[in-house]
Amino acid sequence: MENKPNKLKIRCEIWGWALFIISALFFIGSSIKSKDLTALSGGIFFLIACLVFLIPYLYPAKK
Repeated sequence: MENKPNKLKIRCEIWGWALFIISALFFIGSSIKSKDLTALSGGIFFLIACLVFLIPYLYPAKK
C-alpha cells in the first residue's frame, strides 16, 4: 500500500509538469504571434521534453 507522503509527492510533481506544459504553450503562442522561429522551436522542444518526463506517470513500471 502506498503511503500518503508518496502520493502527495507524485501529485505535486504532476501538477508541476502540468504548469510547465501550460508555460510551454504560452511560450509557443507568444513566439507564433511575434513570428520568432527560434523561440517557437525552443517552445516546441520544451513541450516535448515535458511530455517525455510525464511518461513514467502514464505508464508506471511493473513490479
